[in-house]
Amino acid sequence: MQPHPVLIVEDSDEDFETVRWALRRLERTDTLERCRDGDEATARLQDRARPWPRLVLLDLNLPGTDGRDVLAFIRRDPYLRPLPVVVLSTSASEEDVNACYDLGVNAYLIKPVNFEQFTEQLRVTLDFWLGLARLPEPPGPG
Repeated sequence: MQPHPVLIVEDSDEDFETVRWALRRLERTDTLERCRDGDEATARLQDRARPWPRLVLLDLNLPGTDGRDVLAFIRRDPYLRPLPVVVLSTSASEEDVNACYDLGVNAYLIKPVNFEQFTEQLRVTLDFWLGLARLPEPPGPG
């Protein structure tokens, strides 16, 4: 059985590499899976043959289908609805924050520019979601 990955929906190669560097620095061995845009993310999430993600880290500003649309897609689908979704965005816009919570995001985090702060933010986020929080089990077949 394949491990359940942390799904990162991030179009920026630089931001994705920053996540990988931070995880290495934190000595975390979480399996990462990346989707580069919203269309790839929705297609991936519809593929029931692939392992259910343990957590979705979602950028908002994506080419094509943006992060808000991906979040709405997840929350409309009864199979996907239980997935924990954390938005990681550079946007501090109150409108973006409110829209994401209206759509059912579990948490909205603003990406710090400083690598040390970003690493600490990621550590706390993953410690909570993958260590402390009781997450739903992947739905059974059907």
